[in-house]
Amino acid sequence: MIDLICGARPNFMKIDPVVRNMPDTGGRLRIVHTGQHYDGAMSESFFRQLSLPEPDVNLEVGSASVTTQTARIMIEYERFLLDSPDGMPDLTVVVGDVNSTLACSLVAARHGIPVAHVEAGLRSFDLSMPEELNRMLTDQVSSLLLMTSPEARDNLAREGRRSDSMVMVGNPMIDTMLRLLPSTLEMKAAHGEGQGLVTLHRPSNVDDSARLTRIVDALGSIRDLSFVFPAHPRTMKALQVSGLSSFLPRNLRLVEPMDYLSFIRMEESSPVVITDSGGVQEETSVLGVPCVTLRPNTERPITLAAGTNVLCPEPEDLRDAVGRAIENRPPDPPVIPFWDGRAGERICAAIDRFLTGEDSGERGESC
Repeated sequence: MIDLICGARPNFMKIDPVVRNMPDTGGRLRIVHTGQHYDGAMSESFFRQLSLPEPDVNLEVGSASVTTQTARIMIEYERFLLDSPDGMPDLTVVVGDVNSTLACSLVAARHGIPVAHVEAGLRSFDLSMPEELNRMLTDQVSSLLLMTSPEARDNLAREGRRSDSMVMVGNPMIDTMLRLLPSTLEMKAAHGEGQGLVTLHRPSNVDDSARLTRIVDALGSIRDLSFVFPAHPRTMKALQVSGLSSFLPRNLRLVEPMDYLSFIRMEESSPVVITDSGGVQEETSVLGVPCVTLRPNTERPITLAAGTNVLCPEPEDLRDAVGRAIENRPPDPPVIPFWDGRAGERICAAIDRFLTGEDSGERGESC
């Protein structure tokens, strides 16, 4: 039996290809929803639109600080493991870098359950980011390291991980997007086409009211573009507490969080996307849409190499960064190795080899 962990918006697109490609062996897969994201637009709509099966359990941990939420998830996942009539799983599969990922990895490791980490080896080298600590610590307790891009191998090797624990599988989030892209293109864009798109949620951007004010002012300075801003609940609260929500520039429209299909449709039709999200950097790269990342670093350097993503550490440089991103837009979407819609197949094949004890020698791009 395999526990597949999810809990936050980015997780659902990443588990979908695993669910779809896992051999149907009757109860082999157990979907554990931690409840890290509990808002309907951040959770329930994704299960519905992706046609994911209902979770086997929802731990319903809810919102809290990083430390408190991580602790709650650990407590509830351990309780589930100990109380489940099905017993302990043979493997716990975690995805990405959210609090649920680290929490469930630590619990599994404590109980001697092997951990497989999808998106292993991504690094921003910025320890002030909660996600960076989640990534690094999860990789240290994982037995199977499933990588999405080539630089991950070197990162993991520097941290002492064995090469035979690494498998290059590609990007499952892109599997989901490519599967559903044809249906999104038939949809009407929820907030109109040809508008820029803004997504911000990282504490470094939204928890500091002075920086958030600088970002809003910088968006207002880009007068030749209008922007749609679907605000994450954390961001919406910060805008309201700071009073910024009542004084937004005319070219910036604040809207509720969007469901997955609507967001992809807006993303695909946008002349530029401004974000601090790793997943959005990946999606825009495959779509060939210019992206400006409001951060000094990224754990997805492959998007910079593809020419679709531009880093912008300071809000005051945003206007110039947007101009460069649009001007240097590649004529065609880049082709990124292993981002081909088949990551789910490779993930499930790697899991099967791991559980059956098949020795594949040097794991990696041969899979």
